[in-house]
Parts: sequence; C-alpha cells; structure tokens
Amino acid sequence: MIVADTPYKIELYRLLTLKSALKLEVLGMKGRGRSAYSIIKEELGIKGNKQKVLDQVNQMVDSIKTKTYTNRGD
Repeated sequence: MIVADTPYKIELYRLLTLKSALKLEVLGMKGRGRSAYSIIKEELGIKGNKQKVLDQVNQMVDSIKTKTYTNRGD
C-alpha cells in the first residue's frame, strides 16, 4: 500500500487521478462537474485537444516516475 503523506506525494496522486479522469474523457465519458481536461489545461498550462493533452500528461508522469525511481537509492 502506498501512503500519500507528503505534499509532493499528494500532488503526484492528484496528477495521476486527473490523468485517469482525462483518459476516460478521451474515451467519451462525461461527468457533472468540471472536466479533468479543463483543470489540467488551467493548472499546467498545456494546450491542445484532449488526446494531445493526455499524451503530454503521460510524458510528465513518466518523467516523474523515472526521477523518483532513479533517486531512491535501492
């Protein structure tokens, strides 16, 4: 089990949640509130259609994971 107990981990978890929601939006699912697409575009300043924004978020997450795993010291 992973515990998000630091501000960094909480933000990373939030980004992963938004990424998952955006993936569903790309597939056609709609919600009642603000879309993950609009939140990501506003907060991260990414431009493009839903698929391009998802691709960019995936790249961001991959680079964060790479940095995290290379700095662990295991």
